[in-house]
Amino acid sequence: MWHTVLFFILLSSRSVLAQISYSIPEEMAQGSIVGNIAQDLGLDIKRLKSGKARAFSGDNAEYIELNKDRGLLLIKEKIDRESLCAKATLCALHLQMILENPMELYTITVEIKDINDNAPFFQTEEILIEISESAVPGARFMLERAMDADVGTNGLQSYSLKPTDHFVLELQNHADGGKNVEMILQKSLDREKQERFTLLLTAMDGGEPVLSGTVQIHVTVLDVNDNAPVFKQKVYRATLTENSAKGTKLITVSASDADEGTNGHVTYYISNTDKNIKDIFNVNQNNGEITLKGQIDYEQTNHFQLDIQAKDQGGLSDYCKVMIDVLDINDNKPAVTILSMSSSVSEESAHGTVIAMIKVNDPDSGANGQVHCTVSEKAPFTITSPSNNFFSLSTEDELDREREAEYNITVTCSDEGVPSLSSSTSLRLHISDVNDNAPVFDRNHYQAHVVENNTPGLSIFTVKASDADSNQNARVSYILEESTVNGLPVSSYVSVSPDSGVINAARSFDYEQLKEFHFRVRAQDGGSPPLSSNVTVKITVQDQNDNAPQVLYPVQTGGSVVAEIVPRSADVGYLVTKVVAVDVDSGQNAWLSYRLQKVTDRALFEVGAQNGEIRTVRQVTDKDAVKQKLTVVVEDNGQPSRSAVVNINVAVADTFPEVLSEFTDFTHSKQYNDDLTFYLVLALAAVSFLFITTVVVIISVKIYRWRQSRLFYQSNLPVIPYYPPGYTDTGVTATLPHMYHYDACMTTDSRKSDCKYSTLGGKSVLVMEPSFTETMQRAMRENNLLEDADTAELVRDCL
Repeated sequence: MWHTVLFFILLSSRSVLAQISYSIPEEMAQGSIVGNIAQDLGLDIKRLKSGKARAFSGDNAEYIELNKDRGLLLIKEKIDRESLCAKATLCALHLQMILENPMELYTITVEIKDINDNAPFFQTEEILIEISESAVPGARFMLERAMDADVGTNGLQSYSLKPTDHFVLELQNHADGGKNVEMILQKSLDREKQERFTLLLTAMDGGEPVLSGTVQIHVTVLDVNDNAPVFKQKVYRATLTENSAKGTKLITVSASDADEGTNGHVTYYISNTDKNIKDIFNVNQNNGEITLKGQIDYEQTNHFQLDIQAKDQGGLSDYCKVMIDVLDINDNKPAVTILSMSSSVSEESAHGTVIAMIKVNDPDSGANGQVHCTVSEKAPFTITSPSNNFFSLSTEDELDREREAEYNITVTCSDEGVPSLSSSTSLRLHISDVNDNAPVFDRNHYQAHVVENNTPGLSIFTVKASDADSNQNARVSYILEESTVNGLPVSSYVSVSPDSGVINAARSFDYEQLKEFHFRVRAQDGGSPPLSSNVTVKITVQDQNDNAPQVLYPVQTGGSVVAEIVPRSADVGYLVTKVVAVDVDSGQNAWLSYRLQKVTDRALFEVGAQNGEIRTVRQVTDKDAVKQKLTVVVEDNGQPSRSAVVNINVAVADTFPEVLSEFTDFTHSKQYNDDLTFYLVLALAAVSFLFITTVVVIISVKIYRWRQSRLFYQSNLPVIPYYPPGYTDTGVTATLPHMYHYDACMTTDSRKSDCKYSTLGGKSVLVMEPSFTETMQRAMRENNLLEDADTAELVRDCL
C-alpha cells in the first residue's frame, strides 16, 4: 500500500483531538482513495453521518474531499506537486475534520510525493556554436543548462553528449547548487574536412523510468580567428535608483577584437542563467549598452551582478562583470508593531510609568529609514526611544479616572525622508480606579411624608447617593446613624435598606403624638479604606381622619336633660342655641359641618352648616308643639368622614309652668302617665319651695360667674371664653360658641332634681342638673381638652 498512517489521539471528557497522516503520490486520478479515514480513526460510518463530519483545508484549494457514506478521503482534484510546492523538498496538504455531538477535531496531513512526471528540458530548441578551425584542443564552450521541475532523485542528474569524436562534456559545480555544462574540444577541427557538426546533448533525471530532454548543438567551423574579444574592464560598476522607469540607461560595456572583418565584429550577451536577471536588464548586442527592462525594489534586492559575454564571429569570447548598486528612495512607510502593552493602569500611577513598548521598522535606508514617533495631543503621555527602532510610551501627567476613564492613544511614527512618510497605530488604555471619591447624595437634604396609622415596614422614601469611582469603590451602602426621637432610638422609628437606600417605617405613626422628626443617613462606599458622607432626612407625619368630632356644647350626659327655651314671640332667625364641637385632627380632617338629622318640626328649625347655630326658620305660632327634639350630626371633611351626634330638647313656651309641665313630660312622661296623682303632689311641693330655691340659685349664679371670670383670665387652659351680655353675634362660622350668660335661676321639682333657669345670650335655658358648670368641666376633662395645648390652639384658630 502506497500510504502510511500515523495516528495519535488525545481524549478528554468533551472533545477529541487526533492527528493522522497520509502519503500519496501526485497526479492521482480524480476519485482515487487517499485513505479510509473511518477505519484509520476507529470511527463508525454512522458516527460520521450523525456528527455531520466535514473536512476543510483552510487557504488551500479543495484537492481532497470526505465521502461520509464510505468513510473515505478521495481525490477531488488532480494534484500537481510542482504547481503546489514548486521546488520545496517537503510538500503536504493540511486538512481538518470536525465532528459534532460531541465535538471532535482531527488533523489530517497528506504528504504529496513527487513522481517523475516532468522530463528535463532545454529553454532553446537548438544551440548554435561557431568554432574557429584554429581552436586548440582543450578549448571550452559553455552550454545552456537544462531545467527539471521535479525534485530529489526525480530532478536533473546528468548530461550526455553524442557523438564524442571531437567534443566531451565537463560539469562544473555552480554557486547556486547547479552545474555548469561545458563542452571541451578534444581534437583540432579542420573546416576543409568538415565544416559543420551536429551534436545531441541529452539531460537525464534520476527517476524510474528515467526521463530525458535533448537539444541539438549545431557547430559551425569558422575560418581562422586567432584573437578573442577583450573587455576594457573586467569589472564595471553602476548605480540605479529604485523604482526607476523602464528603459533607463545604466552603463555601456565595451570589448575589442584585434581581428579584422567579420572576425573582429563583437556582440554582447547576458550570460546569467537566472531568468530574473534577464527579465530586469537588457544589453544591446551591438554596442554593449545596458538598460533597465523590469522593476527595481531596493527592499527586495539592493545589489545585482551581471555576467556579460563579448563574442566575435569566430566564436571566441570574453567575460566581464557589471556590479549594479540600487539606491534607496523613501517609498516605504514605517511599520509600527506593539511589542507589549498594558491594557489598564491605575489612576494613582507614578509619573513616567511605562504602558507600552513599540517597535518601528522602516526598510528604507539612511534618513529614509530614520524614524521618530509622537503621541496625540491632549493626552497625558509621552514617547521616548531607549534604543534604535524601539520606543516606550509612558505617563507624563497625573491620571484621574473620574475625569477620563479611557484613552484612545494615537501613536504616529514618521521617517525623515523627503517627503516624509508616516504610519499610525491606536492603543486603548483603561484607567483603573482607586477609592478617591466619597459617595455624594443627590440632594443636600431630604424631606418625606408619611400618613399616620401606616403599616410597619412601609417604604417611605429612598435616598440616593452616587460615587464617581467604579466597581467595588463605587458600591454604596446606606447606614442609619444613631440618634434619638422623643427619647427613643431612631431605629425604633425607621430603618434604611443598606443596598437600595429605601427608608422603611419601623412602627405605625400617630400624627397627634409625633408630627415630624429628623435623622441622618450615612452613605459609605466599598473601598479600602471606605469613604462616606451623610445627609439629613426630615420625615413629616401627615394627618389621617382617625378621630371623630367631639361635642363640647351642649354637654351630653346619661341622665340629664337640657332644654332650650324659645318664646312663641320669637321672630324668624331667632338663635335657639349653638352646637360647639372640635376635632383633634388637622387640615380638612378638622373642618366640621353641621346638619339636622332628626327634628320634630323640620319647617321650624335649621342649623348653620358651618357655625352650628340653630335658628328658627319661620315665625313661631301657637300651634307649634311645646316639646321639640332636634338631633344634630357633626361631620368632619375627612375621607371617609367621621361624625358625632348631639340631641337637643327645645321648649316652645312663654311661661315657666308651661315649660316645666312639658319638660317634665320629656323625661318622665311614662311615669307620669302611670301615676298622675303623684306628679300633682310633686308640683305642689315644688311651688312651695320655689321662692327659697330662687333666692339660693341667684346667689349661686353670682358666685359662679365671679369664679368663671377669674378662671378665664388666670388659666391657660382652652376654656370657652366669657362674653358680656351685650355681645352681638357677628355670624362667624367658627366651631366654638360664644359664651352665654346666666341671669336667673329657680327651683324645680324637689323630688327629682334641682332646676336652674337662666338666660343664655338673651335666650332662656332650662338645665336639669345639680350644676351645669360641673357638667361642662367634667366633659372637657374627659376629652383631655383642658390638658392639650394643641387643642387650645385649634380652638383659637376656629374662633
